[in-house]
Amino acid sequence: MRAAVMDGPYRMRVGEVGTPRPEAQEVLISVGAAGICAGDLHIYHGRNPYATFPQICGHEIAGVVAEVGDAVKDFDPGTSVVVEPFLGCGKCYPCRVNKPNCCVKLTILGVNREGGYAEFLRAPASHVHRIPASLSHTQASFTEPVAIALQACRRGEVAAGDEVLILGCGPIGLALIEVARHRGARVIATDILPQRLEIAAQFGAEVFLADDKLPAKIFDCTDGEGAHVVIEATGSVNALEQAIDLVASGGRVVVVGLMKAGVKASFPALDLTRKEMTVVGSRASVNCFPESIQLLASGAVLYPRVASEYSMWDAPAVFAHLAENPTEVNKAVLVV
Repeated sequence: MRAAVMDGPYRMRVGEVGTPRPEAQEVLISVGAAGICAGDLHIYHGRNPYATFPQICGHEIAGVVAEVGDAVKDFDPGTSVVVEPFLGCGKCYPCRVNKPNCCVKLTILGVNREGGYAEFLRAPASHVHRIPASLSHTQASFTEPVAIALQACRRGEVAAGDEVLILGCGPIGLALIEVARHRGARVIATDILPQRLEIAAQFGAEVFLADDKLPAKIFDCTDGEGAHVVIEATGSVNALEQAIDLVASGGRVVVVGLMKAGVKASFPALDLTRKEMTVVGSRASVNCFPESIQLLASGAVLYPRVASEYSMWDAPAVFAHLAENPTEVNKAVLVV
């Protein structure tokens, strides 16, 4: 089969590789679309702490079931599906307490196992979800990033009436805006790039440029209290540290952004007790795909409208361009 393979940082090619065969409890999927996210670009830059090379990347995957393993009874060839890419071992402590996204032996499709930048992909049937006919494969490929936003909002206990501050209006930040607003929250979003703020405003967020005047603006628009929930979606240590300042007393901070291994953050120690804030991490998602699919199919989430489609076989050129111009495209999706 044909695949786009990353051989190492800044080295990507399209070539022939062996077509996978599904094991007993797996399905073989003919890939229709696979999104490009910040994590994929981190791999391309050599900054993703979990990736191995060479690798067929891509974990935001939609397609059609092409073949099923002998033990698979729930799927038939021709079924349109999306793939949940985080595979837990099922035995370690995180898996036993329903946190397979934090499995100590975690396998991630497109990171340390073959992903969706190829004609075919094999995946456990337990991690494959049907999609309605109303969703195109490009639209359905947004299921994974929207699920990340759902997980973060669950971790932050975002509810109607909350004032939610989202730091970063990249692809995940935009998904967070829509999910938080769907839950009835007032959403404030910040970014260092005006063009990203324009898109965030179109999705219903109140927007502020992330400059040295940001703290004063946030406290001014929250009656001096700070945001009830602050969600960090930049991967910037500075943003994470600022989140502690901007959250209201008794509020919640959710860390979503992927940061480089070994990087440390510092906080005013007194604030942790003075504010009695809750600080949690949020990684990928757990049991969020069904709700994510429903939100996309119902039109409650319009995030796919920002997608730009490219041929899967132009992936090396697309990645090279995005590496040099990271803000030029709101969301890129590779299609077969």
